[in-house]
Amino acid sequence: MAEPAGSDRAPGVFPARPNALVELFGAPKVVIGVVHLPPLPGSPHYEGVPLDEICAFAVQEARAYLEGGCHGLIVENHWDIPFLKPGEHGYETAAAMAVVTDRVRHATGGRLGVSVLSNAAECSIASAWSGGAGFVRVNQWANAYVANEGIIEGQAAHAARYRSRIGAGPVKVFADVHVKHGAHAIVADRTLAEQTEDAEFFGADVLIATGSRTGDAAALDEVEGIAAHTALPVVIGSGITAGNVGELISACDGVIVASSVKENGRWWGRVDAAKVRELTAAAAGAGVVLP
Repeated sequence: MAEPAGSDRAPGVFPARPNALVELFGAPKVVIGVVHLPPLPGSPHYEGVPLDEICAFAVQEARAYLEGGCHGLIVENHWDIPFLKPGEHGYETAAAMAVVTDRVRHATGGRLGVSVLSNAAECSIASAWSGGAGFVRVNQWANAYVANEGIIEGQAAHAARYRSRIGAGPVKVFADVHVKHGAHAIVADRTLAEQTEDAEFFGADVLIATGSRTGDAAALDEVEGIAAHTALPVVIGSGITAGNVGELISACDGVIVASSVKENGRWWGRVDAAKVRELTAAAAGAGVVLP
């Protein structure tokens, strides 16, 4: 985890790189909201809704997050369930994600990332670069695990080459370590420290700690274990609430929020701006400088 001068945190084992959070958001500790899009063209739940309406929805959600004090956003196709494996997504998904991301960026001025599920690193990079986003979230960047979609392999080798080929080098990678919604039996003989170092070695810019499912909080010892073995920023990617953000953000560099700030407390609800403000106020109380 990259730390300011004077920190007593242990450095990582690889040469330090510029802090991606500072580059992207202008801050060393951040709160990032997730815009969960309605079903997109090509997905089983899509019912012909015009893309303009999907964009309008995304802009409304984005504004609620940003006006509530978030530093940035991730645009995600969470309603495209069941999710495809990497490499199976159609052109329509990349096109729709790029258009929505671009509309949100122009309407809000927010600093954005893209996440195409499940683990579609190349599709995410294409959408982010076309839509003007600065980063992507990739659930399995190195190694492998068993998910609902089957065996999911790390995407670093192909995605890094694809990013270079299309000239999208500025797009940063936020990579999960011990990603949620899966079993890690394939790499059970590798320690958390080793898997953390793998993700950094394969070129991730920010590492993500999560709980076991969407909405589940990451264990504090796992967050601290990841942070102790990397020079990269570490953020928590699930289970953040107004009640626990103060404690957890002290152990990392940021949080990704969604379910707890929805009106119904579920990922498929609408963002409640008052809940966002409550959470960011708690983060500010723990020393996070809000935008």
